[in-house]
Amino acid sequence: MALASMTGFARETGLSGAWRFAWELKSVNAKGLDVRGKGPAGFDAVIEEARARVGRAVQRGTCHVALIASRDMAPVTARINTALLDALVETLAPYDGRMGLRAPSVGALLGVRGVVEIGEPEEVGVPAEVAATMLASLDAAIAALVTSRRSEGDVLADVLTQRIDTIATLADAADACPARRPEAIKARLAEQVAALIDASSGLDPNRLHQEAVLLAARADIREEIDRLRAHVGAARDLLVKGGPVGRRLDFLAQEFSREANTLCAKAVDVSLTVIGLDLKTEVEQFREQVQNVE
Repeated sequence: MALASMTGFARETGLSGAWRFAWELKSVNAKGLDVRGKGPAGFDAVIEEARARVGRAVQRGTCHVALIASRDMAPVTARINTALLDALVETLAPYDGRMGLRAPSVGALLGVRGVVEIGEPEEVGVPAEVAATMLASLDAAIAALVTSRRSEGDVLADVLTQRIDTIATLADAADACPARRPEAIKARLAEQVAALIDASSGLDPNRLHQEAVLLAARADIREEIDRLRAHVGAARDLLVKGGPVGRRLDFLAQEFSREANTLCAKAVDVSLTVIGLDLKTEVEQFREQVQNVE
């Protein structure tokens, strides 16, 4: 199964009867799954179904589902109330010519309220066939969103693989560092013990030898290197497995960080400290990229 990112975008447009519509899907990073939807008034049922479908298609991330819809208006109709118009003409005819009055024109009579009746288009709900077409278009948008997330996931997989390879290389470098060889540690501790004895004749050489042995044991990073290698193997397995492995990779990033910090704390030589700091930098970059994985 391919690795998927939590970020993606998709847009699908459609036409059904007098309705024109467009779906816009956008997803971003989140700790869990949160699907939010919005649309025009009257489309609540369609939006709820859309949220449910998106929630079944993705495992993690904040997903914004937006429906943009408009309806072509039906043509306005006009009808003349001939009965009322005839009544007005008949009523006003006797006054034509009286006291200089003239019979009103047809245009004037059409302006009388009720003579011309305007037929407004009726407001109706969303027809079932329109809703079905919209949801079919939504399915195409969801497929495009999933493809977008997986395409970015492919890029993430390459980046994370490079980070893991670098972490493995640094772990090997720490393991092979000359400063952690027993003879190097012995020589360095011997110099320190000799310096302390020269500085104070009251110090017990046997006690100093015991403390040096304990210090050498505490400075050993064998366990940290072994755990780093184990985490590298686990991370590689997750990348091969794919799917919603973001949380598990995030846990491994925390474990990588823990081992890198311990390695730096135990370092008794500058060369090993440099490797530890490089390791911490690489682990932090790995952790940042993991935040994008589903």
